[in-house]
Amino acid sequence: MGRCIVVSKIAWIGTGVMGRQQAGHLVKAGHTVKAYSRRYEAVCQQAKEFGFAPCATIREAVADAEFVFVMVGYPADVEQVFCGPEGILENAPAGAVVVDMTTSSPTLAQKLYALGKEKGIAVMDAPVSGGDKGAREATLSIMVGGDEEAFEKTLPLFECMGKSVLLMGPAGYGQHTKAANQIAVAGATAAYTEAILYAEKAGLDPHKMLAAIGGGAAGSWQIANMAPRALAGDFAPGFFVKHFIKDMKIIREEAAQRGVELEMLDSVLHLYEEFAAAGGENEGTQALIDFYRKK
Repeated sequence: MGRCIVVSKIAWIGTGVMGRQQAGHLVKAGHTVKAYSRRYEAVCQQAKEFGFAPCATIREAVADAEFVFVMVGYPADVEQVFCGPEGILENAPAGAVVVDMTTSSPTLAQKLYALGKEKGIAVMDAPVSGGDKGAREATLSIMVGGDEEAFEKTLPLFECMGKSVLLMGPAGYGQHTKAANQIAVAGATAAYTEAILYAEKAGLDPHKMLAAIGGGAAGSWQIANMAPRALAGDFAPGFFVKHFIKDMKIIREEAAQRGVELEMLDSVLHLYEEFAAAGGENEGTQALIDFYRKK
C-alpha cells in the first residue's frame, strides 16, 4: 500500500460490485481516476461515494490516461470495450498500460496483447480472487500475465487493490492462473454446501459444525467467508452465479483444447446451470445451499 506515491492519470472501465471498490482505492491513494460504465447515471451516483470522475464514453475516459483498468462481465464485453472505433485501443494514448482484470479467456488475453503492441500500448491480463470482500478491503489476490516492464510499472497501483500480486508469465498466464483458482473454488463451494446439507439432515448445528471443521484439514477461505453467509441466508452477489458459470465454461473449453478432463468442474457446472435455470443466475454463488434444500 505504501508504494502508491506517484500520482497517475487512470481510466477505470466497469464500475460493478468489484470495480467501483477497486477504483475507489486508487482515488484514496491520490490518483486521478476517470470512470466509465454502460449506465452513465449509475457511475454518476457511484462517483459521489468513491470520488472518481464519471465519463459518458470510453473515449472520454481514456483520452489522456497513463493506465486503464477494465473490470466487466464477459469476454464479449472485454472485446467490445477494447476494440472498435470507440474502444480503448483506438483512443488511449501510445505508451499507456491497459490492464484487463475481468476473468476472461486466455486466448482473448493473448489477442488483445498483440493488438495493443501494434498501437504501442502494453496490455496485461490481471484477474483477481477475493470477491466483494477482497475488493472492499483491498485484499485481493491479483494474478498477472504480460511483460515484466509493464508489470513493474503498474505494481504500485496493484498494491492499492490487493495483498498478493504475482506476475505469472506472458499474456494469458494471469487468466490461466485464475482458471486454476476457479477449479479449486468450484470444488470448495460444492463441498461446504454439501457439508452444511449433511449436517442439517443429521441434526447437527451447522454453525458448530463449521466451527469444528474450519480449523482442521477441511478449512478453506470458502468455509471461513462464504459458508457463514450461506447459513445466514445472505445470498447477495459478491460473485454472481451467472459469472461463475461463465468462468467454468471458459475453463472447460481451455481444458478440452489441452486434452484435460475436469470431472469435478463438470459436475459443479451442471449444478450451477440447473440453479440458474431455476432462477438463481443473479444470486451469489453461496446461494447454492438454497438450491440443494429445494431439490
